[in-house]
Amino acid sequence: MPSRLERYERAYRALAAELAGLGFISQGSVVVRYTSCGKPGCRCQADPPRRHGPYYQWSRAVAGKTVSRRLTESEAELYRSWIANRRRLEEIVARMEQISAAAGELLLRQVSPPKATRAAKR
Repeated sequence: MPSRLERYERAYRALAAELAGLGFISQGSVVVRYTSCGKPGCRCQADPPRRHGPYYQWSRAVAGKTVSRRLTESEAELYRSWIANRRRLEEIVARMEQISAAAGELLLRQVSPPKATRAAKR
């Protein structure tokens, strides 16, 4: 039966392998917008209104300011997958940090025994 440290190492390596196959990443979000114009008699002014669109927009923060870019539908799909990859990257890194902390505790205990044990030996 593998030790806890071996299980941590195996889980860590599996996460690292998943990182290797992740693909491109991007921050931000993609939204779909429908708009109304001000032209009288336009379909967007009808009852019920039929707005113009869909328009795809990618927004992200750059130096503390929101920056947006209009996209085609196919570009929006690419950005959605890149944004999903970034979210998965963040999940993987967070999990790797958790595993590292747990493995680190085990390794530290192997290097220096608990203080109570040292005090009892004196």
